[in-house]
Amino acid sequence: MKHTLFLLFALVLSSTLLSQEKTKKPFSIGVDYFYGNIFEHNIDIGHLIVGHPEGVMISYNRKTYGLTEAEQLHNFPDWGFTFMYQNMKNPVLGNNYSLYGHYTWYYLNRHVQLTVGTGIGYNTNPYDIDTNFKNNAYGTSLLSTSLLKFGFVKENIWNGFGINTGLSFIHYSNGNFKAPNTSTNTFSVNIGMTYQIDHENFPEYILLTEENKTDFREPIAYNFVLRSGINQSDLIGQNQRAFYVVSAFADKRLSFKSSVQAGVDVFFSNFIKDYVDYRSIAYPEDELTGDEDYKRVGVFLGHELHFNNTAFTSQLGYYVYWPNKFENRMYNRLGLKRYFFDGKYFGIVSVKSHWAKAEAIEFGVGIRI
Repeated sequence: MKHTLFLLFALVLSSTLLSQEKTKKPFSIGVDYFYGNIFEHNIDIGHLIVGHPEGVMISYNRKTYGLTEAEQLHNFPDWGFTFMYQNMKNPVLGNNYSLYGHYTWYYLNRHVQLTVGTGIGYNTNPYDIDTNFKNNAYGTSLLSTSLLKFGFVKENIWNGFGINTGLSFIHYSNGNFKAPNTSTNTFSVNIGMTYQIDHENFPEYILLTEENKTDFREPIAYNFVLRSGINQSDLIGQNQRAFYVVSAFADKRLSFKSSVQAGVDVFFSNFIKDYVDYRSIAYPEDELTGDEDYKRVGVFLGHELHFNNTAFTSQLGYYVYWPNKFENRMYNRLGLKRYFFDGKYFGIVSVKSHWAKAEAIEFGVGIRI
């Protein structure tokens, strides 16, 4: 009896320890200083570039070690959150405070890292027609923001402390939610340090074997998406209008990491009505009547980078129906996608742009069949 109880106790204890081992959640804290320049992507912001922006990034990084096949296939990436303070070195632009969700991928024996983040920023001194009319970069205090970091990293050099250095790209825009929205792009050099919490007990990496690999290839699937939001033209003082985008596309899952897409977008952009009305009166040389169609139709090719139920989407499109010469005929879209219910339904947040100039922040839902 005693031996039986001892055996049961040992089994329960070992099961508990194994469960704890599998569910360890190691993390690190990082602090970076950055210093750089605002890129003059538009001549309209030339008067705002008077100094070298600098700031601080503080990041929380959940370390993965192979509990899922996704972690193993992506070489054990990090995910987490970054808080950023950026002094734009111009009182007209004010300062920016931002919060990002990010992923970090590692290469070359984990000595090179690539971090991609997206989030929300707050600007302390946006455009105001009476008190700050020179700030044509930010039309609102709330901004969408993107972060890209690339560089060298060496973790756990001494007692959990490590270093990193590299280049950063920081973008701020309100997605034409309200004019003006010339936006800013900062290129900078960053240097920082990390600390691995409980570094002595970091679990062993779980490596993927050929026997455990899953074949993620799938037949062609068909997707239908409805996107919407609010935006306006570049003309200050015009009304904000709702827009709608109906999309249909086919996708082909090539592997766990990648899918390719091809499809069509139909844009119902109500702000173009205001834009056409204004141009028909203010610029008669455009030969607009004011009754031109506000709809556009585009075709696009795209790619998805998958990580479990999350995907980063990128699309490049061309307007085949373009009755008004607003911006140019090429457009691009970058977004973050989340799948639900075994991948049949999904939600998506994306930024649709004409190269570096954002037109809209889109919120959408879709079905994949």
